[in-house]
Amino acid sequence: MIDVAGRIFVYTSYVDMRKSINGLSILVHVSGHDFDGGGVYVFLNKARDKIKILVKENNGFVLLYKRLDKGNFKLSLLSKTEIVLTSQQLRWLLDGLDYLKLTPAQSPKIRHLF
Repeated sequence: MIDVAGRIFVYTSYVDMRKSINGLSILVHVSGHDFDGGGVYVFLNKARDKIKILVKENNGFVLLYKRLDKGNFKLSLLSKTEIVLTSQQLRWLLDGLDYLKLTPAQSPKIRHLF
C-alpha cells in the first residue's frame, strides 16, 4: 500500500510525461530534495491534463499516472515557491477539484446533553 503520510511536494515546472521513474527521480534530486525522508512527488504536464506521482517505498519506487478525459487539474505552476500539499488536498486535486478553494471537513462537535 502506498503511504502518503509524508510530505507531498509538487514539482514547480512542467514535465515531459515521457519521463519515467529514473527521469523523474533525477528531477527530484535537481530540485534539492532526496528520498531519504520519504515523501511523495507530483508532476504535471503543460496542459495540466496529465499527472504523475512518484513515491519511494522501502524496496523500490511506485509511479502513478492519471490522465483526465476532459478539463485539467486545478493547480497553477506559475509560483516559484515550493508547493506542499496535504493528503486530502492531493485527493481533491486528483478528483479535479480546486484544492485551494476547498476547506477540510471539520469533525462534529460533541455536546453532552446531561
